[in-house]
Amino acid sequence: MNLRGTWTIYKFELARTWRTLFQSIFTPVLTTSLYFVVFGSAIGGRMSEVGGVPYGAFIIPGLLLLTILAESTANASFGIYLPRFTGTIYELLSAPVGVAETLLGYVGAAATKSVILAAIILVTARFFVDYTILHPVLAAGFIVLIALAFSLFGFILGCWADGFEKLQVVPMLVLTPLTFLGGTFYSIEMLAPPWRTVALANPVVYLVNGLRWTFYGRADVNIALAAGLTVAFLVICVGIVTWIFRTGWRLRS
Repeated sequence: MNLRGTWTIYKFELARTWRTLFQSIFTPVLTTSLYFVVFGSAIGGRMSEVGGVPYGAFIIPGLLLLTILAESTANASFGIYLPRFTGTIYELLSAPVGVAETLLGYVGAAATKSVILAAIILVTARFFVDYTILHPVLAAGFIVLIALAFSLFGFILGCWADGFEKLQVVPMLVLTPLTFLGGTFYSIEMLAPPWRTVALANPVVYLVNGLRWTFYGRADVNIALAAGLTVAFLVICVGIVTWIFRTGWRLRS
């Protein structure tokens, strides 16, 4: 295995984060902080508890997931799209670097950025609401799993897109609405029966509730199902990426 090649790709992608620190770190943290101010402090102070959890603390896992999904997808998609756009992808394809090394470099860097952001957001949340994490190890593992899965998804999106506009289509028109409708700011148990059934068809519901369970030990869905769906999505993305490299789809054309 070409560890030097993996490290080179990983280091280059992380270096891009430090070059665009305001956009990569400060903007997502500031946006999430505004959510805490509006929903956690202002609105949360006027709402009762949700499932025994103060509302300000209740929305933390959802807001955390909102950032992880957006940033993992955006970082990984842009990371692979830029070499395709500039033509430097051919240098990568001709280098002695395999599929595994390339994935570890690009996806690992994107996931690392998301995990760093998640840690900063959790620290920032302390300034607005008081919260505890019931299962910190499981929470960390679930955050890493989601970051890896959606970094792979972003990698696929970056291979599929043939323009900068397409990089924004799926995150803005699919992921963001699904996250807002996936129980980020509310429990689906609060919905009327027909809408509750519709909400269960939203895959993000299982991600939000899986992470919320690691924080507070409560969820609206089966935790085993939530973890299984996340792992299944990760495996499907790995399979698609492997097929992309084997066929050269969107990479050599």
